[in-house]
Amino acid sequence: MSHSKLCLSVIFLVIIASLFSGCSKMNNIEVKLGIKNNDFEYIKQNKVQKIVIQSTRDKGFRFLVTDTKAISELYDILSSAKVVNQKTDLEPDYIFEMYEGNNVVHKFKYVAGLDKKDFGNLYSDNKIYIVSKRIDNDIIKSFWTIRKPKDFEVIYYKSILSAIEKYGTNTNGSKKVGINIYDDVDVAKFILSTDLENFKSELSSKTNNTHLMKNAAEKGNYDSIISVQTQGYKSTLYKAIITFTDKSNNNEKKVYVFDKYENGQWNINISDTKQSGF
Repeated sequence: MSHSKLCLSVIFLVIIASLFSGCSKMNNIEVKLGIKNNDFEYIKQNKVQKIVIQSTRDKGFRFLVTDTKAISELYDILSSAKVVNQKTDLEPDYIFEMYEGNNVVHKFKYVAGLDKKDFGNLYSDNKIYIVSKRIDNDIIKSFWTIRKPKDFEVIYYKSILSAIEKYGTNTNGSKKVGINIYDDVDVAKFILSTDLENFKSELSSKTNNTHLMKNAAEKGNYDSIISVQTQGYKSTLYKAIITFTDKSNNNEKKVYVFDKYENGQWNINISDTKQSGF
C-alpha cells in the first residue's frame, strides 16, 4: 500500500472513531440532562421479541406487539422518558410486559393521558418515569380494532351527569350517593384514570353529596346507588341503562340513554321510557 493510501486510511479510521466517540459523549450528556435514559437498551439490542399491553380494567382487552417497527417506536419513546422519584396517585390504566430471552419479563404500570407532569406515569418496582403521551397515540391506539363511540370520554360522563340532573332526587344532599361504573364491563376498556378525575371534579361542582365509587364493593358505604350499564355502542351511537336505587326502601328507577352523533355533535337523549330503536 502506498504511503498516501495509508495516510488516507488512517484519517478515515480517525474520523469514524471520532464520530462514534461524539455520539457516545452526546448520549452521556443527554442522560445527565435527564432528556434520555439507558434503561431500555435491551429493546434496542433486539432482545425483546414481543410486548403485551394489558388493560387493568378489562382483562380481555390486550394487545400483543411483535412488529419490529412498533417495538422500535416504543423504544424511542421510552428511552426519552424522564426518570423521577415520585409516581402519580392515579390508578394505572395499562400493564406493559416486555418479554426478553431466558424467561425475563420487564413489567411496568402505565397511566394514560399524563404528559410533562411532576409525577411519573410509567413505573416498575424499581424505577419511575414520565413518558410522553405519544405512547397513547402512536402505540396503544394504533392497535385498537374496536370502534369506540366518538368522544367517548365526553359523552359517557356527560350522559351520567345529565341523568342525575334530570332524575336524581338527592337535591339537598341529605343522602350519600355512590355511582357504580365498575360493573359496566362493556366499556371498561375505554375508562381512563385521568377522565375519572375530571368526572369527579364535575360531580363535586354539579351535584350534592354524590361520589364516584372506587370499586363495586363500596356499595355498603352509600344510601343510594346509581349504576350504569352500557347496552351497545357504535362510533356515532351510545346506549345505556342507568338505574337509581334507594337502599332505604329498595326502590329502583331505570332511565334509558340513547345518544346519537349527528351534524357534528352528540345529541343526548335520556328518558324513563325506552326510545324507539333502543
